[in-house]
Amino acid sequence: MINTQDILETINMIREENLDVRTVTMGVSLYDCVSDDVDKLCSNIYDKLMSSAKNLVSTAEDIEKLYGIPIVNKRVSVTPISYVGGKAGPDGYVKIAKTLDRAAHDLGINFIGGYSALVQKGMTKGADALITSIPQALAETEMVCSSVNVGSTRAGINMDAVARMGRVVKEAAALTADRDAIGCAKLVVFANAVDDNPFMAGAFHGAGEGDCVINVGVSGPGVVEKAIRRAGDCDFSTLADVIKKTAFKITRVGQLVAYEASKRLGVPYGIVDLSLAPTPAIGDSVACILESMGLETCGGPGTTAALAMLNDAVKKGGVMASSHVGGLSGAFIPVSEDAGMIAAAECGSLTLEKLEAMTAVCSVGLDMICIPGDTTAETISGIIADEIAIGMVNNKTTAVRVIPAPGKGIGEKVEFGGLLGYAPVMRVNPVSCEQFIARGGRIPAPIHSLKN
Repeated sequence: MINTQDILETINMIREENLDVRTVTMGVSLYDCVSDDVDKLCSNIYDKLMSSAKNLVSTAEDIEKLYGIPIVNKRVSVTPISYVGGKAGPDGYVKIAKTLDRAAHDLGINFIGGYSALVQKGMTKGADALITSIPQALAETEMVCSSVNVGSTRAGINMDAVARMGRVVKEAAALTADRDAIGCAKLVVFANAVDDNPFMAGAFHGAGEGDCVINVGVSGPGVVEKAIRRAGDCDFSTLADVIKKTAFKITRVGQLVAYEASKRLGVPYGIVDLSLAPTPAIGDSVACILESMGLETCGGPGTTAALAMLNDAVKKGGVMASSHVGGLSGAFIPVSEDAGMIAAAECGSLTLEKLEAMTAVCSVGLDMICIPGDTTAETISGIIADEIAIGMVNNKTTAVRVIPAPGKGIGEKVEFGGLLGYAPVMRVNPVSCEQFIARGGRIPAPIHSLKN
């Protein structure tokens, strides 16, 4: 039963502590759009999206007004396009990307995800063509987001795909160099990608999903930080309980929005992703949560332990608040989207190597990190391989979204604006891994993959 105190507390979270629903994402299956003719396929995709999601934005806005809960993004995710592209070549896939972008504009949504391929074990002709097209597709669209899954605990790591993605990232940066390599900010490389992720750039509508579904991503780093500061000098057991109780309240808000959106749209409710997603705004930072636990600066000794406790407590509190928790669910650590992470990177406390260690205990991975523009494709592939290995061995989702900033070096800034924020260019270890990446083939799955 909801009491007056709970209502007042939630109102305060929204007004004073940056609580919001980060996204209401509608997943849409495109399997019934398939055609051997690319133009017909594009027409089918556009019509399906306009039919399925025509009321998404207006419904989300009505829910905002009804409950006073900010819903920052309204998004759509689709079946991985490599699954439905058929015999289309790279030019045909670019045409599909432009169709997705046109639909996104006409629907009034913020992003559309699913320009994706899953190649952890091998690459179909469709996946090959889509990956070839990614740099051009991202350069010539505004709202399309792309992802490629190159590894999994069950399949191992497709190192040919890893090598390929290093080159794709470099090309995407070059084609959008006039916009601070924004193409790379819309591209993520995964291990163990999930089917129901509502967050961009990695969202797609998985093969096991229904025709249409509503997934909601909540946020609230500022709420958690304030709760920790109010708790004062308590021990870690008490602190974990404080975080769990706070995560429960945050997730209940997401559950409310998910149910309401599902009912109004006549679309099944899928999951609530209870990830703590930061923004560049002051007071809405995962790094500041860690510092509120007693760290001088995020990135210093103790950071990984603090993040591990935070991630675990958030999940424990969240699963009690929703009957269907999914997506990624934990704490995000994107550098450019987190004011505290930006400050820690600027002062040198937070390094690429420390971020990699942190990704072993939190959601996703190396996210929105700017690196020097002259970083080689092989080095980027090495960064990807390291992060994918963490995901493979630990049976968790990990990802890499790095931006090699054209013409910029260590310490210079890259500006994206909005939720993507800005970031300093971080140092990358200059030691070569070219010969390692050139080996190709697959890194075998770990022994614990044989669970059957």
